[in-house]
Amino acid sequence: MKKSFYHYVLTFRGGDWDDNKVRFAESMFIDHGFPKMSEDFQELSDYIEMQSDEYLTADAFDSLWAMYELKFQ
Repeated sequence: MKKSFYHYVLTFRGGDWDDNKVRFAESMFIDHGFPKMSEDFQELSDYIEMQSDEYLTADAFDSLWAMYELKFQ
């Protein structure tokens, strides 16, 4: 069964803070408006672009999305 992007990224929580994927996961977790059930790249990308969060970055998102796609192709 395919996980939502949100649930996949939660697996990065609690890691090394120097990793931008960990910072993204922690920031995403506390963002109550994050589209938790989405599997849609455009919806998630648009949401991240509209947020002004230093850790919820497009670079981290792109990296995580590529890993997510590989895992759930």
